[in-house]
Amino acid sequence: MSSLPLHQDLYLIAHDQAGKPLVHASSLAVGLAGAALLDLLLAGHVKVGSAGLTAEGQAIGDAVADGLLAMAAAGPDPRSLLKQASMGDVYGRVREGLLGSGVLVRVSRRRMGMLPYTRYELADIASIVRASSGVRSAVEGWKTPDARCAGLCGLVAVLRLESQLYLDQPAARLVTRLREIAAAAAPPVGRLVETVDTLVGEAAVAVYR
Repeated sequence: MSSLPLHQDLYLIAHDQAGKPLVHASSLAVGLAGAALLDLLLAGHVKVGSAGLTAEGQAIGDAVADGLLAMAAAGPDPRSLLKQASMGDVYGRVREGLLGSGVLVRVSRRRMGMLPYTRYELADIASIVRASSGVRSAVEGWKTPDARCAGLCGLVAVLRLESQLYLDQPAARLVTRLREIAAAAAPPVGRLVETVDTLVGEAAVAVYR
């Protein structure tokens, strides 16, 4: 079981071992923001009311979560908050958090005849194994998922990262199962995953306009 925040687990699942993202940047940003908001909701730091979101706690020391807490203080609805957060540097803040905890390492490389470039690679492959272990267990029926795990299942399905689970199942069946797990969880998991799904779809359409 991973001890990382949900948005950091999702970041790890959404990259290969060399640090290359497997999802378009705009979609991944929405997913990461959604994961961070779900963590806050499940922990009671943010609540959803008829008038919108309200922040119920102080800063917790995570740049992504604290940024969402500050936005929630203005009382937006979840969709507006996620859209606003995804337009900022949520991706960079998640990455910096993983670098700070030593899960990722910054590696400088050079190709012949080209300028040097930087990659952000896993310090230990065990990190991604832990990040995805709960999702695999839920799909295979080894363990009943809690709300956090169910949310991660839904986000993996929305971002089409099912291949990262390395399960011997057809992709369509696996995505369906992941969505079923999220939908069966208690609120706010299902609603938040649906909101992320809608925004990811909008982001994908915007890319081709």
